[in-house]
Amino acid sequence: MLDPADNSVLPEIPAKRYFTIGEVSELCQVKPHVLRYWEQEFSQLNPVKRRGNRRYYQRHEVELIRQIRSLLYLEGFTISGARNKLETEGSEAESPAEAEKVNVSSEVIGGLINELEELAVMLRD
Repeated sequence: MLDPADNSVLPEIPAKRYFTIGEVSELCQVKPHVLRYWEQEFSQLNPVKRRGNRRYYQRHEVELIRQIRSLLYLEGFTISGARNKLETEGSEAESPAEAEKVNVSSEVIGGLINELEELAVMLRD
């Protein structure tokens, strides 16, 4: 793994819709168990979970993880300090109604994906 304090050498994020936890781990140079811990600590980080509790991250979440990594490793923030900084930046950037729309949309999309996967299994049988 790369030096956790060096954000400048992180690989470019490919043009994909979803990333597995392993891919995100490599893209952000953070171990998977750290990503799972950050999900508990940062409410903004909420990947779609599919069958078997597999996590699928979207591009904006990968960028958020890189921002969290930078705050913690480069700028020396604590977890609670980084959380507060992200919350204040988020409230300045968008209204609460817009943030709720995004959360509802990702939940709806996750549910639709699960239903489509189940239909695909039924059609294969």
